[in-house]
Amino acid sequence: MFEKETEQLQKIIDESRRIVFFGGAGVSTESGIPDFRSADGIYHQKYKYSPEQVVSHSFFLKYPEAFYEFYRDKMMALDAKPNPAHMKLADMENAGKLTAVVTQNIDGLHQAAGSRNVFELHGSIHRNYCMKCGKFYDARYVKEYNGVPGCECGGMIRPDVVLYEEGLDQDTIQGAVRAIAQADTLIIGGTSLVVYPAAGFIDYFRGKHLVVINKSETARAVQAELTIAAPIGKIMEKLRV
Repeated sequence: MFEKETEQLQKIIDESRRIVFFGGAGVSTESGIPDFRSADGIYHQKYKYSPEQVVSHSFFLKYPEAFYEFYRDKMMALDAKPNPAHMKLADMENAGKLTAVVTQNIDGLHQAAGSRNVFELHGSIHRNYCMKCGKFYDARYVKEYNGVPGCECGGMIRPDVVLYEEGLDQDTIQGAVRAIAQADTLIIGGTSLVVYPAAGFIDYFRGKHLVVINKSETARAVQAELTIAAPIGKIMEKLRV
């Protein structure tokens, strides 16, 4: 299946020199990490509070115990491994084809696969810091801590992830927008393009080829040259770099 579309994508990649990949949760579902909005995603599971409530700034400050219970259970997949999509993107960067990965994911799997120029719009579970003294803690420390993770100074540790009600990091925004604006090809994968402001970043693309690879339709109508309604790993693993 998708042989014709894959051949077309291969031709686009062959003639491109500055590819940027813009990805979301669908990139990591093939690594066993649930997304938020699909039929079996986190939003469709039963909790006392909605996931959108739990991962908000105000909820984190008011109910840190409940936040960390959900966060550890559903958002810290430390045993997940990169899948063929992550690996192929790293290969494309190593080959000098891909200039940047812009991701809405916080799992760190792009870096685990070998990608170096990654703009993490929503932060990373692998960076955690004390809100009092700023000391850094890794993900394993937070995952295995019993209760609300605390620093040796007595402060509370928080993950370096962007919660609802919080703004994105300005340096990350500028880097991502610059990469997209300079790209000759933009591949959008594994995202429904419903989370703003991140979804609006694709408006900065002025290049030649726009490709969408996503199992379901994107919420935004994008004028894509090529649309492939398939799991992204299944498509990417067929490509030659």
